[in-house]
Amino acid sequence: MTDLKELCLRLDTLVVFRGLYDVPEFAALRDVIRYAENGDGRRAFERYCSVVPTIYENGGSLTRLVQRLVLEDENFYILRKGENRETGAFADECLANELYALQELACLPFDELSAHFDYKGFIPRYTTEPVDLSQDYALRIKSIGKFGYGIYSKYHVFVVKDGEIVPVEYPDSVKLSELSGYQRERGEVIANTMALLKGRPANNVLLYGDCGTGKSSTVKAIANEYRSEGLRLIELKKRQLHEIPNIVRTISRNPLKFIVFIDDLSFTEDDDDFAALKAILEGSVSSTADNLVIYATSNRRHLVRETFSAREGDEIHRNDTMQELLSLSERFGLRVVFSKPDKALYLSVVRDIAAQYGIDKPEEELFREAEAYALARGGRSPRAAKQFVEYLKGAADIGE
Repeated sequence: MTDLKELCLRLDTLVVFRGLYDVPEFAALRDVIRYAENGDGRRAFERYCSVVPTIYENGGSLTRLVQRLVLEDENFYILRKGENRETGAFADECLANELYALQELACLPFDELSAHFDYKGFIPRYTTEPVDLSQDYALRIKSIGKFGYGIYSKYHVFVVKDGEIVPVEYPDSVKLSELSGYQRERGEVIANTMALLKGRPANNVLLYGDCGTGKSSTVKAIANEYRSEGLRLIELKKRQLHEIPNIVRTISRNPLKFIVFIDDLSFTEDDDDFAALKAILEGSVSSTADNLVIYATSNRRHLVRETFSAREGDEIHRNDTMQELLSLSERFGLRVVFSKPDKALYLSVVRDIAAQYGIDKPEEELFREAEAYALARGGRSPRAAKQFVEYLKGAADIGE
């Protein structure tokens, strides 16, 4: 039998995992144990019911819930390990004792806990499983460069809001296997990403070319493909480029690897955001980190909306200014061109996507309709190919 009084005391005196007190599910579990130990069966049952939905989200297993909370917790111990710094013998001892207590909670049998509830009706059940939290935590630390910690262990795509890096719960799930054509171009970006993941020098990358050719999808698919290898993606809007130094400070000691992704990038001649990007591309000390690269997409080779009036201007050194603006793209170490597809490539993409969607149509008829679709929408592109196939799929589903 579990000594609830002792367990309650140990859960109330956490040090390494003290941040768990702010997690609603863990706070509810602490209350359940406390009320049960104090003989308040009614309140214990009420608090228990408040955490049951989350237990069921974890397969109905209390063990899995507690295990997830422990492994996702961002605390001083895991931060020091992530920075490859010493933790100290006292902290190590503290960690070992707390993991033992948390394991006892994770394995608390339902019948033992429910016996303290002051209720004779139906009680939602849970299960427990054998677990070794000490071993799990040791493995997490050993592979911290792949798993990360805190929000970076749970999510792999992020945005910046009000100066804070926040996770995207439901990012675009596009996969590399779903993208057709442009294997050479995509391969260059993948090779650069692999260099980053392996700790070798990696370039900032500019993917430029025609609309709808898969530039953004390539970056997102790479982030999805290599998340288990420790890759994370932070998406910025152009107006947020000034946030880059702050992002660098936040993640520079993080053991994971990061892509800062700027989609559809372009500047006007007097754009204040120009300097922010220029600083990181030129390697400003405050704007770079070994575990971070910039991936940007643009429909403009030089990233600048250049006008004839801008060429004239009235600045004495106007030519120097324009050259600086137009040479921004040259500061990317790798530039990959996604050109508008010719007929053969376009139809190849149509064929591949049609196969993915299970479209059963004679190829000659498929190609003829695909060409007509592209013509009606301003030209061929992988985006047009996908839209065409989705149109066919939708029509087929309605027909059924």
